[in-house]
Amino acid sequence: MLLLPKDLLEKLEYTKVVELLVKECYGEEGREALRQPIFETKIKWIEARLHEVSEMKRALEHNDRLPMGEYEPISEDLKYLEIEDYVLPIEGLQRVGRVLLLSRDIFMFFQGERQTIYPYLFEQVRPFQYEAGLIDAIERVLDERGEIRPDASPQLAKIRSSIGAKQKELDKQFRFLANEYRNRGWLTDNVESFRNGRRVLSVPAEHKRKIRGIIHDESATGKTAFIEPEPIIEINNDIFDLHTDERREIYRILKELCTTLRPFGEQIQNYAALVVLFDAIQAKARLAIQMRGNMPKVLDRSHFHIQMGLHPLLYLKNRQLGRETVPFDLTLKGNNRILILSGPNAGGKSITMKSVGLFQLMLQAGLLLPMDETSEMGIFHEICADIGDQQSLEDDLSTYSSRLQNMRNFLEHAGPRTLVVIDEFGSGTDPQIGGAIAEAILYELNELKSFGIITTHYSNLKIFGFKTEGILNGSMLFDKEQLAPTYQLRVGRPGSSYAYEIAQKSGLSKKVLNYARKKTGKNEKAVDELLIDLQREKQELEEELAKNKEREKQLEKLIRNYEQLHTDLEFKRKRLRLDEKELELSKAAKENRALDQLIKEIRQEKNLEKAIERVQELKQESIQISEKVEEIRQEIYEEPKFAHAKEKPIRVGDSVRLRTGGATGRVEALQKKQAVVQMGDMRMTIQLRDLLVVKDPLTVPDKRRASAGPDHIEAVAKFENKLDIRGMYMEEALKKVEEFVDKALISNAHQLRILHGKGTGALKNLVRQKLKEYKAVQSVSHPEEEQGGDGVTVIDLG
Repeated sequence: MLLLPKDLLEKLEYTKVVELLVKECYGEEGREALRQPIFETKIKWIEARLHEVSEMKRALEHNDRLPMGEYEPISEDLKYLEIEDYVLPIEGLQRVGRVLLLSRDIFMFFQGERQTIYPYLFEQVRPFQYEAGLIDAIERVLDERGEIRPDASPQLAKIRSSIGAKQKELDKQFRFLANEYRNRGWLTDNVESFRNGRRVLSVPAEHKRKIRGIIHDESATGKTAFIEPEPIIEINNDIFDLHTDERREIYRILKELCTTLRPFGEQIQNYAALVVLFDAIQAKARLAIQMRGNMPKVLDRSHFHIQMGLHPLLYLKNRQLGRETVPFDLTLKGNNRILILSGPNAGGKSITMKSVGLFQLMLQAGLLLPMDETSEMGIFHEICADIGDQQSLEDDLSTYSSRLQNMRNFLEHAGPRTLVVIDEFGSGTDPQIGGAIAEAILYELNELKSFGIITTHYSNLKIFGFKTEGILNGSMLFDKEQLAPTYQLRVGRPGSSYAYEIAQKSGLSKKVLNYARKKTGKNEKAVDELLIDLQREKQELEEELAKNKEREKQLEKLIRNYEQLHTDLEFKRKRLRLDEKELELSKAAKENRALDQLIKEIRQEKNLEKAIERVQELKQESIQISEKVEEIRQEIYEEPKFAHAKEKPIRVGDSVRLRTGGATGRVEALQKKQAVVQMGDMRMTIQLRDLLVVKDPLTVPDKRRASAGPDHIEAVAKFENKLDIRGMYMEEALKKVEEFVDKALISNAHQLRILHGKGTGALKNLVRQKLKEYKAVQSVSHPEEEQGGDGVTVIDLG
């Protein structure tokens, strides 16, 4: 990521944010990591860092704190540890032990459900495996204060026990001698002291020859001698030897501990890096809580949609002083890329401009932003800032020359992923010439599709922003009555500088102000007012255009809904006609059965010709009804002529019909190139090529309406509900019964009669056994004796 100029972080006050961050760190390495930030342009990296800080912030807010405390750098200790047989001092092992202890607590924190509650934080821990034996090895040697444990080894425990015993012996002998010599008047009031690590008696010079022992020292005046009595010299020598043995044993223990740690140097370094990482994350989270930071939505393009944005440093300062900080909203996206911000001095222009640049730096460094979480932020590859006094004594550049040099660098590197923030654009030279150069630079930045926030007082830049696509005017509102800024940002209108009003409030004399007004004339104010009016009208027109586009979208949606409703209504209308015709067809079938009965009766009366003529008339009516039903069915189930879409593949659950007929059903299973179709109460296996997907038929109240296929219509017209199987063989009778019941189901018959005779009862049993295979059979019975009795089986169908 390119940052221009080199002091951009100071100009946008990011360094002040860093100083706040380092105060929240526990260790120097964490502070150093935050002082050297990484500004990333990859969206996945940025989102991951933001999620980490957001999860840590949530943990802190819910008092689910990650264990973290003070630690010291261990890089140098680990370098020395790599050297074979090198023994780290106790201080070095204390530092390593502290890091291992913190890393152990971090690993323990992510045990159980926290792995799913804080997935992004856990992702930093997941690649590593904690070696518990390392901290155990250190804790066996060092206690919680970092000192050598008395039981670090059996030999050390034995030595220290001996030292303790000798020390008691020394105390006893010393007290005995001190009491004896004091009673003789050979000691001073202080009685005893320490010299050269030895316990000695304070003896006046005149008595020093009376006590046998070693004189270790004398007072400055020579009046007091410090003597180690002869009886305790041997005890002190023994204690000295034991201390030597103790140091030797401690060295051996530390060397053994370093030998244990040495193979894990790289692993310990990883643990240290993990501690530093989590120290930095918790520092970011703690600062985010202070400044009301949230995670915005991040987009991988140049984009701003800031809601309730607050400059973090200003907010923290005002909070300490008990003042309110006014938030701002700003949207720059698509063709609206550059905001020209005008308004009075001290009205908040520079703060707003700096806020945008600072937000972008914080975002791409993985910091949460003080704005509403519904905000959206893009990613920029170059950030350029021109703020404040640019005078350079080293380069022998004036303020304006330095600013022009910045502009040249900006234009050389600017592009669609560049953010430019410029304060007081065009100032520092003659206003007319400076304004013209500023306008030219603004034109180039706009041509390069760069994004930017630019503050200015120049009217020509405001007018240029009004006329040029891609540039917006904005202003900081001013309270004319109170003559005070409101610090509120308003995008869409340029602002006045209110120079005269502010000058009047500051106490400048009316004489001076009147002279100035005469010099400027009315044109300057008129231009500002005209520009504001034009900008307002433009904004109103754009808002009206946006409303019209929204209405157009709603109208298109309504038209599509109407067309769909019309299609559905037409389908239902035709379906109703079909139901009516099918009902007529069902009635005609009943009439045909009645006619067949009539024919039998007429035959007995020898009026055959008349009966045949009547039957033919009825059959003709039935055929006409069938044709009408088929016509309506074609309208309902066949695809409209204007639909040129390809036939849909047949799937389980689809409604289908035969291409050559009107019978419809639902697909229950697919078997290679065949489909198992449920048609009414019948299951049929049919070739896929003979089927066509149709719309689901509408449900009608009449549960027993007839299907409208031609084959079905003919069956309805001709079906006879009686079957005579008397005298047939078993196989023939079984086949006849099966065909008879199947036709009855297709014809939606209600009641069947099968004549099988009484005989041995074999045919009766055959019929009953066969009927058990049909779920539609509701009951099986025999009529009264006068109507055939056990020789006839009556079947009721559901």
